[in-house]
Amino acid sequence: MEPTPIRLSPKELQILQLLADGLKSPEIAEKMCLSLPTIKWYRKKLRAKFEANTSVEMVRKAMKQGLI
Repeated sequence: MEPTPIRLSPKELQILQLLADGLKSPEIAEKMCLSLPTIKWYRKKLRAKFEANTSVEMVRKAMKQGLI
């Protein structure tokens, strides 16, 4: 049985892609014109959606699902 595809907002997908590209939270915040706490909140929300303990695990899962 395949896992249910994870649904992401356009902003979540953009942040996920930037993380996969190797950017750190402060760089993402600057690039997206968002505050650092906002980026950290999105990262926490994304890790929960992917049931991942780390950002690396989250990116791997996203890659397996073809999201990035």
